[in-house]
Amino acid sequence: MREREEDGDRRWGVRGLRPDNRGMRDRDEVGRARNARPRDAYGRPLPHDAVGEERVPDDYAAEPAEALTEAQRLLDADRPFHAHEVLEAAWKAAPDAERALWQGLAQLAVGFTHVRRGNARGAATLLRRAADRIAPYAGSTPHGIAVAELARAAYALADRIERDGLDAVTDADLAPRLRG
Repeated sequence: MREREEDGDRRWGVRGLRPDNRGMRDRDEVGRARNARPRDAYGRPLPHDAVGEERVPDDYAAEPAEALTEAQRLLDADRPFHAHEVLEAAWKAAPDAERALWQGLAQLAVGFTHVRRGNARGAATLLRRAADRIAPYAGSTPHGIAVAELARAAYALADRIERDGLDAVTDADLAPRLRG
């Protein structure tokens, strides 16, 4: 870490990190960090004055069936980042016994987001992490989720990406059926 600059601006000299933006971050009424910047179809931040994709509200809450339906709609519309936001909300509201499953589903959508952003390494990593979280639920189908099929498909897609690259990924790979 570099010493404080003469003008009082804190800067971090580690691996090119940006200046400390704690005072410049979007926050909600109770001070939690929120990113109000618009986002593109794959969740990348755009300039504040740009027109972006409609976002999932920060306070989104839905019953599992509704969350799965909405996430499926978003995956089918090639909006994996937005599907991830829906699944993340379900994960945060899930009972302890289901939290890892919902986290895995959210990570699956993040893996698809990395594919769309051209990040093969990130995609394979997140797809494996998702499968590792989903796989223990195989043999059950909470909320009708196609647990075994999703875990198997995530592992297979990660292997294919590592072996053949992102060109081997099809649109159908990025919109699996969440429910059996």
